[in-house]
Amino acid sequence: MDSNNSSPWSFTLPSFLLCLSLCTHLCLGTNKLDENQSLSGNQTLTSSGGDFALGFFTPGKSSYSYIGIWYNKVREPPIVWVANRDNPVTDRYSTELKISDGNLIIVNGSQVPVWSTNLRTSSSGSSSMVAVLGDDGNFALKDGPNSSMTLWQIFDHMTDTWLPGAKLGIDKRKNTSQVLTSWKNTEDPSTGLFSLQLHPSNEYFIRWNMSFRYYTTGKWDIKNKVYDNVPELRANTIFDFIFVDNENESYFTYIRKKGITTPSRFVMNISGQVHMLFRFPS
Repeated sequence: MDSNNSSPWSFTLPSFLLCLSLCTHLCLGTNKLDENQSLSGNQTLTSSGGDFALGFFTPGKSSYSYIGIWYNKVREPPIVWVANRDNPVTDRYSTELKISDGNLIIVNGSQVPVWSTNLRTSSSGSSSMVAVLGDDGNFALKDGPNSSMTLWQIFDHMTDTWLPGAKLGIDKRKNTSQVLTSWKNTEDPSTGLFSLQLHPSNEYFIRWNMSFRYYTTGKWDIKNKVYDNVPELRANTIFDFIFVDNENESYFTYIRKKGITTPSRFVMNISGQVHMLFRFPS
């Protein structure tokens, strides 16, 4: 079965946001992590405009902790990205996020890696490498503090959340794609059952368990800027949607309309529904 009659897309103002135990964080006073620094415990990075923060979080009543990024200016900050989603840690104070051997890595108290960007490097990497948290929510590993060369970024490795400005598509040169994958449940951000991904036919498929295709958006209507099976896009007054297809890549992205500054995001939730969540700052 390729699709259902009902659309799993919705545009809503959420009355519920995941309650997180973020504790009182000690901000490092910077949006950057370099090779002379590490982040652990309740320390955080904060983007230059203060819109996003990065650090350890513990979802609900879970006994596990994760490195994540969250909106920083709302009362109950929603998580928008998780690094070690399938490899949680039990002690955030002995666990570190740092740059080592040309990669961002998370190591436990025994200095055993539990997560890495897994970049293939021919050397130990530049001594000036830096990871920068931007006000768009992107966390990017760069060759140097003033370098325009991005070696790795979370916008290419999304979890369940698709932020404005990020691409959800296919890199034809590298034969790679971005995938949104739900959390397992509200207290477990590990890889869940539902995913959203662009197909080479330029249709988006929602899959169960990365195999069974139960929904398709249909074809992109260039004239009306809408997917056949997502009529909700026509009623949108918040975003401008852009679809790009060329010899190098195919992707869908969106940006907030001029004057819209409210925190917002698309989320593949644990039930296989794609929600546009829109919330006013506290």
